[in-house]
Amino acid sequence: MAESVKVAVRCRPFNQREKDRGAKCIIEMNGQNTSIRNPDTPKEEPKKFAFDYSYWSHDGFTEDADGVLHPNKGSKYASQQIVFDNLGKGVLNNAFEGYNCSLFAYGQTGSGKSYSMVGYGKNRGIVPIICDELFKTMKLNDDANMRYEVTFSMLEIYNEQVRDLLQKENPKGGLQVRQNPKLGLFYVQGLKYVPVGSYSEIEKRIDQGTANRTVASTNMNATSSRAHTVVTIIFDQISKDDAGSETKKSSVMNLVDLAGSERADSTGATGDRLKEGANINKSLSALGNVISALADLSMGKKNARVPYRDSVLTKLLQNALGGNSKTIMIAALSPADINYDETLSTLRAKKIKNNAVVNENPIDKLIRELKEENERLRKSMATGGVVSGASGMTPEGGLPPPY
Repeated sequence: MAESVKVAVRCRPFNQREKDRGAKCIIEMNGQNTSIRNPDTPKEEPKKFAFDYSYWSHDGFTEDADGVLHPNKGSKYASQQIVFDNLGKGVLNNAFEGYNCSLFAYGQTGSGKSYSMVGYGKNRGIVPIICDELFKTMKLNDDANMRYEVTFSMLEIYNEQVRDLLQKENPKGGLQVRQNPKLGLFYVQGLKYVPVGSYSEIEKRIDQGTANRTVASTNMNATSSRAHTVVTIIFDQISKDDAGSETKKSSVMNLVDLAGSERADSTGATGDRLKEGANINKSLSALGNVISALADLSMGKKNARVPYRDSVLTKLLQNALGGNSKTIMIAALSPADINYDETLSTLRAKKIKNNAVVNENPIDKLIRELKEENERLRKSMATGGVVSGASGMTPEGGLPPPY
């Protein structure tokens, strides 16, 4: 069943640059609604947008002795935990049900994307919390016939080239992006996938990958990420039946921290920084075109071509955006009047729809459906009842279509 991509927006506090320039807050949030005022036309009615979630993280918080930020009494401050409770738990639940799921943050450079995704210090972001909760939930399993396998990878897309963040050395020109001829999906050839058995192992890998990320200083952000970062967690649930045969349900979680969109005159970029910014904006523009085309398709427009091939980013996000995945987008916002144009652009995200299905082997699915049908018939015969016409099998008893 098609469902809209969930979109959340989050407004951060002023950074030091904005404070130094005496910036004024132009963002307001009320429930799911977010409005933005044009500082050049203060008498004009604010532009209003509605999202699945609007998170106010601009003020109304206190830092405890451990450095963790908590909402003040009566404030509407949205902490890292609140964001996880609303968004991260859904990703986890979908993974255990066997769905692919994707969560990615976007917005201008310095808008707080990495803080929401990875976090800072004791204020862990949604990626490490999801990983931690995944293993905590796995430990609660008391079914001797069920076991789990978790595999981790981390890459970045820098200047349209893919770099494996779990390896120090990458080939010149980056890893190659190939297309699976049967499934039509793109993958990275030679990307390292590491089996992990605990959250501490994932934590070490995230730290390793983060240390290898490409960052540089610009006028807008002292530690601006110059690349898109993709953390992929493959979660397999392997169950054994009474006969000893095994079936596997697999979920792929894509957690994506996009590089920030930027304007050269705002960032003061020159030379390599300018080239990097151009490539960042090129891939984000391609992403915007894909989202726009998918929005047209979801509204019933026929013959809309989805330009996945226009960038490495959109190739790798094909399944996350318009395919078999439950997807959440976090739009990070600057509250400052000096960033009005970039913030307004971020708020204009369109909703799209995906067709998420459980990742179950078609043969396993048929066997399970046959067993369910057999059990239904057995119960009906035992009670002398009439067998109902509807069954859980696919039409005409055939194999379900490939997912």
